[in-house]
Amino acid sequence: MFKQSGYVILLALAAFSCKTSRLASTVDNTPAPVAKDTVVVSAPAPVYVTSKGDTLEKIGEEIALEVFEVVPDTLTVIGVGDIMLGTAYPSEEYLPPANGSMLLSDVADILKNADITFGNYEGVLIDEEGTPKECNNPKLCYLFKTPEHYAVHLKEAGFDVMSLANNHAGDFGPEGRKSSIEVLTKLGIAVAGTQSTPYTIFEAKKTKIGFAAFAPNTGTISIHDYARARKIIQHLDSTCQIVIVSFHAGGEGPEFQHVTRKRESFVGEDRGNVYEFARLVIDAGADIVFGHGPHVTRAIDLYEGKFIAYSMGNFCTYRRFNLKGPNGIAPIVKLWVNGEGDFLQGQIFSTHQLGSGGPLVDENQKVLRKIKELTLQDFPDTALEILDDGLITFKINN
Repeated sequence: MFKQSGYVILLALAAFSCKTSRLASTVDNTPAPVAKDTVVVSAPAPVYVTSKGDTLEKIGEEIALEVFEVVPDTLTVIGVGDIMLGTAYPSEEYLPPANGSMLLSDVADILKNADITFGNYEGVLIDEEGTPKECNNPKLCYLFKTPEHYAVHLKEAGFDVMSLANNHAGDFGPEGRKSSIEVLTKLGIAVAGTQSTPYTIFEAKKTKIGFAAFAPNTGTISIHDYARARKIIQHLDSTCQIVIVSFHAGGEGPEFQHVTRKRESFVGEDRGNVYEFARLVIDAGADIVFGHGPHVTRAIDLYEGKFIAYSMGNFCTYRRFNLKGPNGIAPIVKLWVNGEGDFLQGQIFSTHQLGSGGPLVDENQKVLRKIKELTLQDFPDTALEILDDGLITFKINN
């Protein structure tokens, strides 16, 4: 049995969860209880099950499972990293063809196949001029201004919640922040991470979800203010069944792929201690922590039974982003959690961006191999095991 949940559970990755239940949905796609018995199941893809001795065992397409109890309130959550669908600033030449309608088409079926899908919008959704920010170093100054109607592509691809806690959410001043919030909210996409919207509460699969986002940048909810972060998460934990936290922090680029467990600095800015912060919010009541900001992928870990992804890289960033090497690969991380937010199982889908950008399924699974490598290096004692097909599960007890 899973030590984390006290249940033995069958998770069929290809079909167990489908996005038939969206925000505020009243549709319940929970599987029916299974009698206590041994059953044989045929599946279209490999299935992982628990076996005796508190271990996990891959049996293959034909599986036999002694069912003790099926978790009735399993929730599926997908998280991805940075998204920027093109910018009209400083020139409309940085906008994609067909108004970006094809940018997410290769991965939309994956993104839709969860109860909740999360991303970080790295820029501003605004049609008006706004107030472009001034930069101390013009060579490092990139401003991202996406036309408002592009946001419909996020909705159509399955996104339910978006972080606006990052260093580009304020590229066009308070007008830009206000516009981004209004545009996404009108589409039914929950947002958080700004001073005016520090957190949000929404519903998925008859479950109340709390979401908060943090960053080290002006206008966001500060990742450095531990007291405020703790207070926000404790409030959400007292109100909601599941609490999801995202942070945009850490240094940027290939030299920042490792979780150092120390404060990180980049271009003179304190980018926070992501290891310490992730544990602080979990101690305060968070159930899932999604990190982004370094523009590269980092390790994953489990703390107190709760899942942490330290950085999910550049997911969909059209033009104006460096997509070379590790900057051009990113995961789609799908999680199965129980009603208490405890991790049950996960799956990594590998994507990469070629040319000007836009995620494509990567059959070579470069990011999967990178996450395995980094996790072994940075968290050798983690309770998680990442298998070659992308399944994230508990390590087998020998």
